[in-house]
Amino acid sequence: METYDQGAQDRAQRMQWWHEARFGMFVHWGLYSQLGRHEWVMNRERIPLAEYEPLADSWQVKDRPAREWARLAKAAGMQYIVMTTKHHEGFCLWDTKQTDYNAVRRGPKRDLVQEFVDACREFGLKIGFYYSLMDWHHPDGTLCVKDEAARYRFLEFTRGCVRELMSNYGRIDILWYDVSWPLESPERWESAVMNQMVRELQPHIIINNRSQLPEDFGTPEEHITAAEAGRAWEACMTFNGSWGYMPYTLDEDWHSARAVVSMLRQCTAGGGNLLLNIGPKPDGSVPEPAIGRLQAVGQWLEKYGEAVYGSVDPASHPQLEWMPLGQFTRKGNAVYYWVSRWPGSALALGGFQSQLVRASLLGSNTALPFTQEPRRIVIQGLPADNPDGLPTATAVLKLEFASEPLQKLGAGYWLPEEV
Repeated sequence: METYDQGAQDRAQRMQWWHEARFGMFVHWGLYSQLGRHEWVMNRERIPLAEYEPLADSWQVKDRPAREWARLAKAAGMQYIVMTTKHHEGFCLWDTKQTDYNAVRRGPKRDLVQEFVDACREFGLKIGFYYSLMDWHHPDGTLCVKDEAARYRFLEFTRGCVRELMSNYGRIDILWYDVSWPLESPERWESAVMNQMVRELQPHIIINNRSQLPEDFGTPEEHITAAEAGRAWEACMTFNGSWGYMPYTLDEDWHSARAVVSMLRQCTAGGGNLLLNIGPKPDGSVPEPAIGRLQAVGQWLEKYGEAVYGSVDPASHPQLEWMPLGQFTRKGNAVYYWVSRWPGSALALGGFQSQLVRASLLGSNTALPFTQEPRRIVIQGLPADNPDGLPTATAVLKLEFASEPLQKLGAGYWLPEEV
């Protein structure tokens, strides 16, 4: 593994917007969308290439569907979108000179990447390109692991594709690699050389960790797990268990708006981002279950976004404890308590060792009365019912402390010194 870090010198500057953005949309869209049986359908069903390839000619796309994605992302409070320019199936969604297996030469007869870029810019969203290093269509995509001439040809193809994506569309904000099979090391992929090329073409870009180099941020998939201190991370999550379009899912298979808000809290509290996938239909339409849920999340963020966006400190530094009625995020001396189980007109919090100065419902300028004892804060004057109604049902209290907030609760009850 190569140990040097190309992007270290200016990483903080390049990634400032990304850390503050917190929430993005992932879009998995390709030939597999027509089959509706998961984006790995070609592999899982061992569909012969001769049977799969004609999907490139049958693919019909409605007029500028990316505008629908971008409009919805904006309404949802998302700040950026990452789209699959080429998934594992090998079909390229842009006007590439590397292969005729692309959306301009085949069915859609359009540069779908250009349409995506235009839509993001229209709605003021940062632009991310997903690119799968693995390729089931390219003849050297498997041979490269044991044939050096095939490896050379496949790397030329790969670098050619990435070079086009970084050259043809103006400023690109994120390069999101995926699945570095079958080559087993960054040296075999020549990842450092490729990423140096990317940075020469796009000096401001941020790059994920899936070219087998750590680069700028980690990418836990289908789980929310904070990286080690000082390491940027983004949890990429499906909406319904599949990245690609699947019409067979039931309504309850989709994450609720309330669940998405909870995922946002987990990511924010851990200092990470949430990249939530939509999986458009073959024609590019957004599946209906995603639309209402994302609109509800956007309405929630309009009111409570202060607890999410911007420079947020990991809630565990300094320590904030788990609580039965909700959980925390933090900015400096301000603690945001996301109350997902409403207590009624009064709320008690144990273990805070810092002096509370002010308590309020986020979105309201009205201070709430409270009492503070050495081991207990009781906030009064709350509404009897949760002021954030369905479907999110998560209100946020803002607690402003005189100094760095610290909460300490032991497993025992009321010792002279909490341990």
